[in-house]
Amino acid sequence: MKIVPLTVLSTLMALLAGCASVPPSEPRIDRSLTSRGQSDRVKYIIIHYTVSDLPRSIKTLTQQDVSAHYLLTDTEQPFFYALVDESRQSNHAGISSWKIYNQLNSASVGIEIVNRGFTDTPEGRVWYPFKQAQIDQLILLLKDIVQRHGIKPENILGHNDIAPQRKQDPGPLFPWKQLADAGLIAWPEPSRVAARLPGYQQQLPDVLWFQLKLAQHGYAVPQTGQFDQATRNVLSVFQSKYRQSLFDGTPDAETAAILDVLTSPLPPGVPGAAVSSTARTPTPPMPTAPVLVRPAPVIPPAPAAGMPVTPSPSVSAPVTAAPPAPGSAPLTLTPSAPASAPMPTLPAAPQPPVEVKPVPATEPVESQ
Repeated sequence: MKIVPLTVLSTLMALLAGCASVPPSEPRIDRSLTSRGQSDRVKYIIIHYTVSDLPRSIKTLTQQDVSAHYLLTDTEQPFFYALVDESRQSNHAGISSWKIYNQLNSASVGIEIVNRGFTDTPEGRVWYPFKQAQIDQLILLLKDIVQRHGIKPENILGHNDIAPQRKQDPGPLFPWKQLADAGLIAWPEPSRVAARLPGYQQQLPDVLWFQLKLAQHGYAVPQTGQFDQATRNVLSVFQSKYRQSLFDGTPDAETAAILDVLTSPLPPGVPGAAVSSTARTPTPPMPTAPVLVRPAPVIPPAPAAGMPVTPSPSVSAPVTAAPPAPGSAPLTLTPSAPASAPMPTLPAAPQPPVEVKPVPATEPVESQ
């Protein structure tokens, strides 16, 4: 009988033990414990328009780097294409900010609506209305997303809200009031706005007040105390959402009253704390024809430090619009009387004015 050395026997036993032990195919994870310190990835909903027709919108959002979680068609019976799962990031917001947050792609759901947006003409910029059937579908999806992710009303935004220096969508014809009536977003209580209006008609706040209030509401706006183009852009975006009859970016009493109400909420349970009521402020009918808006006057360069800042008369002349009749020709906005209270003279801040590059006249599908 042949005797096997002990060292060889030990090696054979180790080899046999290794063959019997199969490496695990999955990690061992115990999911019985849950951390308290966590939150949903989705905290914002950003609404866009595509500035193109449906075939081009589909091609752009599926075959290029820009994307969106949902695309709402403009067909006779609108429906959504689900292009990116909500658990994943889509590239729709680009360089963006709201309150203390920036780069909102990672924390938002992007919804693109097929809509031509606008066309610049020699007479002015023509804006195209949305179909009511599209808005009906949008409200249903928004309610679903809000319920699943616990989205706050102040976090349902337009692309222009989070990028006011370079984006215009969803534009001044998007019916934000319908979203307020559906309980999705906050809306300024009309009685509170009316109560504040006379005071601001007698004395309009200075430019820095508007800049501070706009920043408090959530916008990225320079705090220079100067009525520069960047401030006008943000004011125009704010007006195109909450005061769509006039959105030329001019500081006026009505804009001040609306801004004051939105940044001074009443405690829950206090009479007048409601931010939206269809009974008090019926939703105006959606326009059915394109709306033509003549370009606002260009703001002259800010004066040198130490010089007073007084907006020129051409800036303080607002424009008003009557709602278009169904099937009518595009609506042309005409100048009205100057504001009742002129902008006060304000000493220039020591900071240099913010340089803002002009927005291109035409853009591809709105996302990045």
